[in-house]
Amino acid sequence: MRVLYFDCFSGISGDMTVGALRDLGVEESIFFQALAALDLGDEIHAHFHKGARQNIAGIKFEVHAHGVHASHSHKADDHPPGHGQHPQGHSHGPGSKPHSHGHSHGRNYRTIRQLLEKSPLHDAVKSRALSVFQRIAAAEGKIHGITPEDVEFHEVGAADSIADIVAACAGIHALGPLRIEASVPIEGTGWVECAHGRFPLPAPATLEILAGIPLRQVAEGSEFITPTGAALLAEFCERFGPLNEMQIERTGYGLGTRDTPPRPNVLRAILGRTETSEQTESDIISQIETNLDDLTPEMAAAAMQKLFLSGALDVFFTPAQMKKNRPGFVITVLSPPEKTDALIRILLTETSAFGVRIHSPKRCKLRREFRDVETPYGSVRIKLGFLGADLVQASPEFESCRSVAETAAVSVRDVHAAAWSAAQPLRVS
Repeated sequence: MRVLYFDCFSGISGDMTVGALRDLGVEESIFFQALAALDLGDEIHAHFHKGARQNIAGIKFEVHAHGVHASHSHKADDHPPGHGQHPQGHSHGPGSKPHSHGHSHGRNYRTIRQLLEKSPLHDAVKSRALSVFQRIAAAEGKIHGITPEDVEFHEVGAADSIADIVAACAGIHALGPLRIEASVPIEGTGWVECAHGRFPLPAPATLEILAGIPLRQVAEGSEFITPTGAALLAEFCERFGPLNEMQIERTGYGLGTRDTPPRPNVLRAILGRTETSEQTESDIISQIETNLDDLTPEMAAAAMQKLFLSGALDVFFTPAQMKKNRPGFVITVLSPPEKTDALIRILLTETSAFGVRIHSPKRCKLRREFRDVETPYGSVRIKLGFLGADLVQASPEFESCRSVAETAAVSVRDVHAAAWSAAQPLRVS
């Protein structure tokens, strides 16, 4: 199967992602057709050009925005004394727009969603772009204590940032079916000016979006990860860690605006192929087990909850006949490799276990996508499973069904049935 790997040694942003995809060989027309579908008129002008950062050649994606929704850039010397500790002038180190977080005129989430929904973008690109914005809106809403629908975007609502997200989704879609992975993203230290005040790095929205994703901070005074870049990672990437064995096909570099020594301000994208069947996706996970006969059901439930909150993929209990004729159970925890140690610690401290067994099985799975379908009760999110290019599963998300049911004052079963029916045409399209 084909794998796209983002090497985020200098963080990630939307425009760097687009530049890296172009450098991998995605045609310019793919990006420009997606931007034209947004019908933003004269708000933006986009182009690509070649360049280099610390002698690494790559492609720079530039979006020039103007008009009522343009983002206003500021250089480092535009800011008062004391901000010089952040060499990028509060810019997103890897981004194409060296801007302050607080000086742009954006759109609200509702307006952006309407803009995307009415566009003639390909359904898969539209769905992914909507999901990326949903992630950002959910993060901003949680930070400010409001619903996602009421979130007023600033930088991310500007026309140039909308272009970054849509172009990135279009470029990834153009590469065809593949698995997307990334290195552990790198973030710098220091402070950043946001619309709501001065905050430490990582920026609040970025940190919230990256919940559940490994992150490493370095003692360098640049903001390397933008909220847009974080949301793209959260939306597309299925694994975070070192590059697995693969046959390399191509490598591309997306350039940021500024030089950020000692590290080159680039995002590296690696396209390759593994020996896994094209029909299914696969990865290696950790399977952690322990046998217990002296843990109360209440303590077992509490341990399960903590394991899930700490990143377990799955936790389940299997009845077992223990030694000395005692009934007990086996706790099984499925974990991403990078979270294994943390989950083992929970088992050893939150249960009566004196030890655990660890295996590293290979897991084969369907490629997954999420889309929204319309029902008489409202929009419901569904999970799609692809076997190669064939859609073989379509399952409504329970939490989405429950939320819609509460709003519409109907049963969850009715919403689930309506969503399932609405999803069936996708299986034959």
